[in-house]
Amino acid sequence: MRTEATWIARFAGIRVLVIGDAMLDEFIWGKVSRISPEAPVPVVNVTGASYYPGGAANVARNLREFGAKTSLLGIVGNDPHGERLCALLVDGGIDISGVQRGATHQTTVKTRIIARNQQVVRVDRERLAPLDAAQRKRALAFVDAAMRRVDGIVVADYGKGLLDQAMADHICQLARNRRKVLAVDPHPHTSLVWRGATVIKPNRTEAFHAASMQQTPPVDPPTADQPLLQAAGELLRSWEPECLLVTLGEQGMLLFTGRTAPYHIPTRAKEVFDVSGAGDTAIAALTLGLLAGANARVAAELANRASGIAVGKLGTATVTPAELAASYS
Repeated sequence: MRTEATWIARFAGIRVLVIGDAMLDEFIWGKVSRISPEAPVPVVNVTGASYYPGGAANVARNLREFGAKTSLLGIVGNDPHGERLCALLVDGGIDISGVQRGATHQTTVKTRIIARNQQVVRVDRERLAPLDAAQRKRALAFVDAAMRRVDGIVVADYGKGLLDQAMADHICQLARNRRKVLAVDPHPHTSLVWRGATVIKPNRTEAFHAASMQQTPPVDPPTADQPLLQAAGELLRSWEPECLLVTLGEQGMLLFTGRTAPYHIPTRAKEVFDVSGAGDTAIAALTLGLLAGANARVAAELANRASGIAVGKLGTATVTPAELAASYS
């Protein structure tokens, strides 16, 4: 039997295309020593700033950190934030030949102000805009060409306008025709159908929304959460994925294959400092596990452990293969 370390070692060199909404994550670091006399809010004295790829770009960054050969399809604005994001990706060894610079687009920036290792506030700067006809044509042509040279595809939908149902259908059809692993991290407000994907990874809220069901309070253990089981069953019927992995925060994850009973994976997080980007880490490890040849349970366990490590770090963090392997010791 292969050990987990063997699966992780096989991540290196796997070729993955990431499709989704690329963003820039900005972290403003500071100290708080007093409350503002103008309002009951802390005054943050800024000590520094850090920038990381965010959204789908962070999925690409996580895949690359695990050793995969990674390319990204997305769109950013023709602005300084877009330039910074592209530079970060290139420096990280990620192929950005599929990233378009849109004159009518604004690069999405999420700014988090951190003091005393806690997030004080998040400020989002974005202007949602769908692809125009020329941008869509270039994006689809890139997908068609890339599908022939990659081992798998990850779709990271953040609802910023890149993806619509027609593009989702195109990606799913191509992946099926070429027998590629297709992993999807859906967004609760786009309501896109990803029929026939290899694996879809919604969180609990997204699962209920996609199933058009009213969300109910969590039940412990999750395998006894009948409304959740019903929502997952509806998604298995309507989306027809090979497996569905529902992330449950502190309750861990619940894996559905449609063939066996739901499989609960308790959380492995020891300390939670920052959940920023933990889902991106999870979908990266999940996809690479499947591409390395692991079964769905092993791949889901890899994803669970990887995200548990990521939330123990401040900022939009990644996890190394060594850290993931060490979590099994």
